[in-house]
Amino acid sequence: MYNKVTSTIAWLSLLFLATAAFKSTKETMPALGIVAPLERDSLVYASGFRLIGESVGRMLSPALSVAQFEQNLVQIRKARCKVLLCNVFMPSGMKLTGPEVMEDRVLAHADTVFSRAARAGISIIVLGSGGARRIPEGVDSVTAARGFIQLCGKLAGVAKKHGITIALESLQSSETNFLNTLQAAATVVRAVNHPNFRLNADIFHMMRENESPQQIIAAANLLVYSEIAEKELRSYPGVKGDDFKPYLRALRKAKYSGPLFIEGSSSNPEKDMPIAFNYLDKQLREVYAE
Repeated sequence: MYNKVTSTIAWLSLLFLATAAFKSTKETMPALGIVAPLERDSLVYASGFRLIGESVGRMLSPALSVAQFEQNLVQIRKARCKVLLCNVFMPSGMKLTGPEVMEDRVLAHADTVFSRAARAGISIIVLGSGGARRIPEGVDSVTAARGFIQLCGKLAGVAKKHGITIALESLQSSETNFLNTLQAAATVVRAVNHPNFRLNADIFHMMRENESPQQIIAAANLLVYSEIAEKELRSYPGVKGDDFKPYLRALRKAKYSGPLFIEGSSSNPEKDMPIAFNYLDKQLREVYAE
């Protein structure tokens, strides 16, 4: 009898370990990246990151000459970290809402950006661009939103041609008057309904707008990218000591498989960047061990 009980306990223990191992292989923590100038690639790599993000203006903009872009290509290909994305898609003067939208100009800008991104191996372009998408005073918000959705559908078509994914970002109300919550941005992504037009869950902006982590779960099938920074000063994680775990749990529940990028500021990146990696990695490990 004793041997039977012992054998049963041993079998159950093995089953538990096997189940736990299977679970750990199915739930992979988001890879960590950081938005930083490419000149800091060595620091980013030494801090623990293997992904870096840059800006369209610095890397891909049509305003850059062919020679300047070719120089950027050399730096991108030499970088130790993978340059996964660029943000600040549209300059503030290139309107995306209202009567001043110049659609041909917007689409031509996008075509060059996406073409250059494809050559550089950059797969995600973040559409925040608060100034460009700000709804002009006196313009009906419903009409502006409808026009924005139609324009984004066309942008998605251009993105598809080059194999690029656009990640729409919600922005806090102090930065723009349009799409200030993840929930609102998700509504636009659903309306555009295109595989190359997806959603960025920016946890910093969500915290600034007091938006529930539940909205990440509600938009689970739309998410392609996520960003994070501390709420008060947009500082790197670990500077003030913010607890991100409610939002990280939401990413886990959403079965989010994309990267998690820090997009913040630091007066001392040499000191703060390694702290940020370790701090965020620790919170992720705690969440994924629950």
